[in-house]
Amino acid sequence: MIEYSEFVRLCRSSDSDERGHAAHLAALAYLDHSGPGDEHAALYAALIGFLDDPSVKVRAALAYGLLHSEAAPRPIIMALLQDSAIISRAVLQYSPILIDADLSVSIKTGGRAIWLAISQRSSLSHRVAALLVDQGDEDITLRIIRRHDIELDPSLLTTLAQARGSDAQMRGALLSRNDLPAPARLILVQRVAEALRATRIVKGALAPERLERLLRDGADTALSAIGETESCYARKDFVADLVVSSRINARVLLHAVVTGHVMFFASCIAELAGVMRDKVFTLLEGGSRASLAALFLRAGLPVSLGKVLIRLVIHARTADLADDVAARHYVVTAMTEEMIADHDGDIPADLQEAFAYLSEQNIALARKAARGVMRAFAHTTSLQMALPPAEAPEMLELPAA
Repeated sequence: MIEYSEFVRLCRSSDSDERGHAAHLAALAYLDHSGPGDEHAALYAALIGFLDDPSVKVRAALAYGLLHSEAAPRPIIMALLQDSAIISRAVLQYSPILIDADLSVSIKTGGRAIWLAISQRSSLSHRVAALLVDQGDEDITLRIIRRHDIELDPSLLTTLAQARGSDAQMRGALLSRNDLPAPARLILVQRVAEALRATRIVKGALAPERLERLLRDGADTALSAIGETESCYARKDFVADLVVSSRINARVLLHAVVTGHVMFFASCIAELAGVMRDKVFTLLEGGSRASLAALFLRAGLPVSLGKVLIRLVIHARTADLADDVAARHYVVTAMTEEMIADHDGDIPADLQEAFAYLSEQNIALARKAARGVMRAFAHTTSLQMALPPAEAPEMLELPAA
């Protein structure tokens, strides 16, 4: 407690520390006031008087007392916002009184220090966050992207992925967001593949052809996995965009089935054929060969590719292709052998892409399925490895001297 006479003495003191103490006391008393109206008015007048104090320490003490309160007088907060840089930044970072319009003006007229202060506020609207990103400062943009409490517009995230996806830090920040839209995620996967392709240690570890196959397979898997997630949430835009941009081809369709991403496959066929996805899914689960052939024909697929997909779908009905690598390897092997047998080893030109894909998958899946098999077998058996008897080295016959 302090008497008003003592408070007035502190206000008139030549010592800036004492005046600062008075300013802070006046701010606390105003915010916690529950007495008569004239007392409240006097405290308000005292706060306004401290705005004209020549010492920045006094004005900072006033700001410190009001910063975090929603009951702080807006005129005083706005005056402090126009004060020295250290006070202005503190107000921008902490005051709940400021609204989006206030922050937007400060962003447009201020510099990096102002943007940094605003980016550290406890909460930001998507409008203010987008405006901060629009300033083009890399560090500020990263701070905004890494704040998962801020909802950002999907189009903004897609634009950032397109424009800044080659930067590893930005890529990581974007990929860590749960609200990253599917198109942006696909763009970033492509940027990751490009970065790996150009990385010296990766190029030195794998032959160019094998590296290209691995990256292409990874990109296909990412595409079908993203599409599967979008299809499970009944979001049609992703698949529709793929169809419009002509990114749905034989390889994508085959890979979707082989990896067990049936919802994505059904969405692709439904979009191409112009039918309901539920109907397509029902046909995939139990439709006859004739009904599947009619469906694929309506989707605009070549007859030869449709026959391959029919066989693959029928195989997939009896195998867990999503999680069982061995089952996936068995199905791909069976498909490859059937295609060779059907065409007597002379694969038609219109099936070359599908056959090449299945052959690639056969090798890759064989590697995956074989990992750990011998180690597991060795731990469960006491047999010795049967080897052919070693042949005696042939003796050289030298002529007599």
